[in-house]
Amino acid sequence: MSMYLEMIRVRFLMMLAYRTNYYSGILIYSINIGAYYFLWSAIYGGKEEIQGLSVAQMTTYVAVAWMARAFYYNNIDREIAAEIKDGKVAIEMIRPYNYLGMKTMQALGEGVFRLLFFSVPGMIIVALIFPVRFDASMTTWIFFFISLIFSFIVNTYINLLTGIMTFFLFNNTGLIRAKRVVIDLFSGLLLPISFYPDWAQNLMSYLPFQAISYVPSMIFTGGFVSQEIYTALLSQAFWVVILLIPIRLLWSQAKKHLIVQGG
Repeated sequence: MSMYLEMIRVRFLMMLAYRTNYYSGILIYSINIGAYYFLWSAIYGGKEEIQGLSVAQMTTYVAVAWMARAFYYNNIDREIAAEIKDGKVAIEMIRPYNYLGMKTMQALGEGVFRLLFFSVPGMIIVALIFPVRFDASMTTWIFFFISLIFSFIVNTYINLLTGIMTFFLFNNTGLIRAKRVVIDLFSGLLLPISFYPDWAQNLMSYLPFQAISYVPSMIFTGGFVSQEIYTALLSQAFWVVILLIPIRLLWSQAKKHLIVQGG
């Protein structure tokens, strides 16, 4: 366990060395949230609420969704693909740790850095400019952070699956790009799931993507209350368990299918 904790620390320090990039990122995200705020204000017009969300809740939803993305977002699928192409994966796989576990811990170190140096200061700046409400109760904050951890795990598992596919496809760039578009669209980041047509909502209920962004954002904004919160958290936990199955199956096959392309 100490090895994995060290991986978290090392990745955190690596990100700290390039923290200037995230200061500019805060500005970019703030502009992005501002654009969504004016867009949704125009869409709402004189309406008090749409699909159960007021304009204030929608503004908070957008801000929380994008700042939460800074925590759960990572590029380990690209890293795995790059290590397979240059042959580094062969060395990593003979070291005394689990390769996928190592990648997960590195992603966690990056996520913790983003949370402290990106999300927190970003939320403060956004709250000073736009009518974002962070007056949620302590219970809501607790449920939100639990949900955010599940979001990280689900997103990381999907990235692991995408990265593992490089063992079989050799060039995984197209799949990685498609995965990113699908997650942004179907996770509720760009548009809350409740705004989609009923048939689309039914379809997405069978997919893991809404467990990434939609659930924590709806919990924080009050879109989910009482029993809905517990149901949403159980749904996230369900996908955490289910996604482990294809990861283990693909990984067992990938180790037998390894072809080093470089190195």
